[in-house]
Amino acid sequence: MTDADKGAFGESVVGDSGKSDHVIGARDARDLDVRQAQAAAAAANEAAETVLTGRGWPERHTGPVVRRRGAVQSGTTDQRLLDSRGESDWVHSDPWRVMRIQSEFVEGFGALAELGPAVSVFGSARTPADSTEYAAGVRIGRALTEAGFAVITGGGPGAMEAANKGALEAGGTSVGLGIELPFEQGLNPYVDIGVNFRYFFVRKTMFVKYARGFVVLPGGFGTLDELFEALTLVQTKKVTRFPIVLFGTAYWGGLVDWIRSTLVAGGKASAADLDLFHVTDDVDEAVARVTKESA
Repeated sequence: MTDADKGAFGESVVGDSGKSDHVIGARDARDLDVRQAQAAAAAANEAAETVLTGRGWPERHTGPVVRRRGAVQSGTTDQRLLDSRGESDWVHSDPWRVMRIQSEFVEGFGALAELGPAVSVFGSARTPADSTEYAAGVRIGRALTEAGFAVITGGGPGAMEAANKGALEAGGTSVGLGIELPFEQGLNPYVDIGVNFRYFFVRKTMFVKYARGFVVLPGGFGTLDELFEALTLVQTKKVTRFPIVLFGTAYWGGLVDWIRSTLVAGGKASAADLDLFHVTDDVDEAVARVTKESA
């Protein structure tokens, strides 16, 4: 076989475009491994979330609609919007989805327009109720309320529930912005005003639009997504600068060190970007930072 008969990575090819059976078979096997890994990860996430809820039946919130048990539909609205594989009917149906997206914005704006000063608190849904992180979330929710803020969370269990609980116990306004997920928990019982969304991007708009600042408790991918989107919006001046407080120096220290030693040192971010957030273990300091910078 000549060099012309080999692909860029030494794979044998047939003719000008067809790949040999063993190469195609290997790629199919890798694709299968990826799909199996994704399915296993989804199952693990669902199991972790289900343990927290203690609910004995499946439940899915699709906007204002609640589906339980056998009425739960597979997939999510976001998934159906973003999936362009399969039949081409989506070319004709996607424009109509704009109406549903518009309705979610209208519902969110209508529910929160008169909320007043508020702070969004992010954190893991998997935070145990008997943990120090949960207790810190309760203290933060209470302290924010005493400082004159409503508290906005994702409305789920864990750290979100903790902040809502603190706000409610302090006599403040406790807001939960839920989202349709494959492993749905529903809004926690400490939410006074709850809005359920189908689309992540609509929900994220509400987190930013009605908040004077963010307090970020230890969390996973969802928390990191919300944190970095907020940092990006502030850095690019898409929103008026507002405080972003990371609560838990031990948890966030590694990430902050990586930003400093890799992103900033490598020229991918500026040293001034390190001032876009503040890290603390003190509840009073976190609330003071939000109050001062949001004034």
